Amino acid sequence: MDNQMILSHVDHTLLKAESTWQEIRALCDEAVECKTASICINPGFVKQAVEYLDGKIPVCTVVGFPLGATDTDTKVFEAAKAIENGAKEVDMVINIGKLKDGELDYVEQEIRAIKEAIGDHILKVIIETCLLTEQEKETMCEIVCRAGADYIKTSTGFSTGGATFEDIALFQRCCAGRCKIKAAGGISTKEDMERFLELGADRLGTSRAVKILKGEQATGY
Repeated sequence: MDNQMILSHVDHTLLKAESTWQEIRALCDEAVECKTASICINPGFVKQAVEYLDGKIPVCTVVGFPLGATDTDTKVFEAAKAIENGAKEVDMVINIGKLKDGELDYVEQEIRAIKEAIGDHILKVIIETCLLTEQEKETMCEIVCRAGADYIKTSTGFSTGGATFEDIALFQRCCAGRCKIKAAGGISTKEDMERFLELGADRLGTSRAVKILKGEQATGY
């Protein structure tokens, strides 16, 4: 795969707590130069980034990040405010504890509520695969598709592991034709990116893709 095709699937990401506006602005510039799918940043920088980018690249932000343990009303407010500030895409984290307690209706209704709050804007649902059993992953595939989300996403990049080829293959088996797939966390080589896309991922969440594809040293998410 050529580099530009890969970059067109990348959510160019910077979610570190210590990120400054100077770093976010550099991310924006790289995204415009490389024509990435979006930038993905924390909510506090959304309005500033939207104004700076002036429509050149969509801004994605995160909700309930990184633990997913805030209540539904808080996540809904956070998502709606992000859209008001100009975000085009929202990546939300499910309440993992509720899933493990078997409160599947809660998990589904929360996704539905956030999707309703953001309307036609893109919703990606982070299920944090590294913390789930195979059965829980399959269950979440069904819930995410049924709730009307646009994407199912592997990971925050802030837990015990990131995307794996096995998880993307599972998503493709369970979700193909019903919602799209985002692989995120731990993507460290061009070969990784190519393989995730070949397996069915439509988006790649990574802070390293631009540098990797330029042949530069890259660290981070």
